[in-house]
Amino acid sequence: MGRNLKVVHEPKYHLPHPKLLKTLQECGAVCDNMTTMVLTKPDLQFRTNQLQLLRDCANICDTTENFVARNSPFAKTIADECAYICETCGTECSRFPDMESQRCAQICFKCVDECRQYTMMR
Repeated sequence: MGRNLKVVHEPKYHLPHPKLLKTLQECGAVCDNMTTMVLTKPDLQFRTNQLQLLRDCANICDTTENFVARNSPFAKTIADECAYICETCGTECSRFPDMESQRCAQICFKCVDECRQYTMMR
């Protein structure tokens, strides 16, 4: 009467360096969000450098995430550049006292730390 169904278990695929990938994704998203937020600030004329760095940071985080996820042989090189750009962005964001800029700086610096740890791995 009843059929015997064979349960097929698909192999689980684990992305490499999940913590780094999550941080890169978060940093990119926060920087993208901050770009939109900065455009609404009344002091926009004083934030042009921040705006440019936010865009650069979001882009490099997205690119680095892709390189790390696919185990590219260039992933560590890109992650090293990502750390540099995130550090520069975080430093710029930390200059502004608003809560959003301070949070962005913290996330950028977290990304710097994780990218540098990754580049040191064998």
